[in-house]
Amino acid sequence: MYTIKLFLFIAPLVISSRIDQDNSPFDSLPLEPKSRFAMLDDVKILANGLLQLGHGLKDFVHKTKGQINDIFQKLNIFDQSFYDLSLQTNEIKEEEKELRRTTSKLQVKNEEVKNMSLELNSKLESLLEEKILLQQKVRYLEEQLTNLIENPPEIQEHPEVTSLKTFVEQQDNNIKDLLQTVEEQYKQLSQQHSQIKEIENQLRRTGFQEPTENFLSSKPRSPRTTPSFQLNKTKNAEEHGIPADCTAIYNKGEHTSGVYAIRPGNAHVFKVYCDIKSGRPWTLIQHRTDGSQNFNETWENYKHGFGKLDGEFWLGLEKINSIVRESIYILRIELQDWKENQHYIEYSFHLGNHETNYTLHLAEISGNVPKVLAEHKDLVFSTWDHKAKGVTNCPEIYSGGWWWNDACGEGNLNSKYNRPRTNSKPERRRGICWKSQDGRLYSFKSTKMLIRPKDPESSK
Repeated sequence: MYTIKLFLFIAPLVISSRIDQDNSPFDSLPLEPKSRFAMLDDVKILANGLLQLGHGLKDFVHKTKGQINDIFQKLNIFDQSFYDLSLQTNEIKEEEKELRRTTSKLQVKNEEVKNMSLELNSKLESLLEEKILLQQKVRYLEEQLTNLIENPPEIQEHPEVTSLKTFVEQQDNNIKDLLQTVEEQYKQLSQQHSQIKEIENQLRRTGFQEPTENFLSSKPRSPRTTPSFQLNKTKNAEEHGIPADCTAIYNKGEHTSGVYAIRPGNAHVFKVYCDIKSGRPWTLIQHRTDGSQNFNETWENYKHGFGKLDGEFWLGLEKINSIVRESIYILRIELQDWKENQHYIEYSFHLGNHETNYTLHLAEISGNVPKVLAEHKDLVFSTWDHKAKGVTNCPEIYSGGWWWNDACGEGNLNSKYNRPRTNSKPERRRGICWKSQDGRLYSFKSTKMLIRPKDPESSK
């Protein structure tokens, strides 16, 4: 634009100079050579002005093209944003339809509850009326009985009194039955009402709130409580024929891995997973495979067990103690890394009871991983809600229940399940960690903890 303005300013000057030269009073003078050179200068000026004008137009065209490209890019971005917004709008409409359907169902249930409530109220009113009538009849009968006691009737009147007593007892029983029925219906109505309230609260949370997690809390989060898996218990004397452990089951001819019922010593009957390896029966007491089970559980759940025997689970300290207190047992720990490599270590061990916080005493036998658990020392089991003396804050820092010494150690197979993308050392230590050969912590893909008698012949 500056070049165009310059050209427009110079061109009139050049033209005016040419006009002045044409109208000069000295036209008769022979000045042809000088006039010719002056015209060449004018042409050069015009050519230079045109050249600058061309460069200016070229720059202007380039700038215009860049601006047009920017506009097209912004239009593409706007189109994409508009498309994304339309998709989100469709999703919101679908969620709105689902919420409306759920709301309509809740309204139907609410109407049913209201109808039931009205029916119950009417029944209660009728029962109250019947009660008043019965009370009047009872008063009348009491007056008659009082008269009979004060004025003893003849022997022939006794059957009438007996029939009256029978009638009164029957009416009293009927009243009790009716009251019990009303109470049961009222309890059912209250349960249904509370369930509807919970569903409505869940819908509110789902529709209008985004889930958030507070990762910066200084207090340990109370983990969700997973109910212990239910185990069958005996009801008669036939439980005496149930094997004491997996070795007894194997000796009876069951050579297939699976879930079996055992009864060690005088303990209750419970189920275990028997893992048959190279002709040896092992009892599986812990299994981690995919992180589907939360292991940051309470002391009571670690004591009695949680999870599913065909998936991730912890058998329970009380059950493990009932098995191993019969004889000397071997503890085998199997670790699988994310490259499918297998590692193991075996210990002979002794496990205490609940009075000692299930103290673990180990002595290594063999293995191809470093010795992380301290040998010939008392390792105390602790959880976030049951910390033994000297354990400090290990369960809160590293998550899960485990056998700890005076230091938190370099291994915890019951901690949080971490995927390979977690690379920082603090997170690896909070995972299913075990110190590797080079001294670094490693979070494993899956773990197993198995036990069997050290001398199989000693198992009954």
